[in-house]
Amino acid sequence: MSDTFTDNHGVARCSWCAGSERYTRYHDQEWGFPVGDDRRLFEKICLEGFQSGLSWLTILNKRENFRAAFDDFDFEKIAEYSERDVERLLADPGIIRHRGKIEAAINNARRARELISEQGSIAAYAWSFEPKGDIPHLAPTSPASVAMSKDLKGRGWKFVGPTTMHAFMQAMGLINDHAAGCAFRAEAESARAAFSVPTSSRPVVD
Repeated sequence: MSDTFTDNHGVARCSWCAGSERYTRYHDQEWGFPVGDDRRLFEKICLEGFQSGLSWLTILNKRENFRAAFDDFDFEKIAEYSERDVERLLADPGIIRHRGKIEAAINNARRARELISEQGSIAAYAWSFEPKGDIPHLAPTSPASVAMSKDLKGRGWKFVGPTTMHAFMQAMGLINDHAAGCAFRAEAESARAAFSVPTSSRPVVD
């Protein structure tokens, strides 16, 4: 299978986004472009956790429902959720009604507050794991994602395995994994070059 496809206007894109207008917009406007906003980074970690065992398109189709149900992924609010909120979310047909994943999102919001207290921001923490050197195209994991997963698990985060964290890195622009022939690879790389990488006051990787 080719890494790219060409649309009717002659624009080449990564093959994985073919077949859905919403997927194509996500690919063109979001995937691989650097993000430094804590709430959006936290949202992505949560949604990647909900994706486990499912396709990203399934989650993308429900993303606005997730945002409505989870207070737009305001982790300060989510950290205060109670069992009543868990039951509310389990009854919401617009999201993935999986108790373990819902409880993981609430747990991770509480862990996010701890992380920010130590590191200053989720962004500073996440970008400290930006991979150095080349990563094989569409690899399922990377040494950086393995390290980030191990560190987050040690901090008590849930649903943050190496594959999940590698997908997070691809989507949030820590890696430019657009195919070599994709028209948006250069745009993502330019955005990465112009991006001011957040820095942490303390190292997180030995």
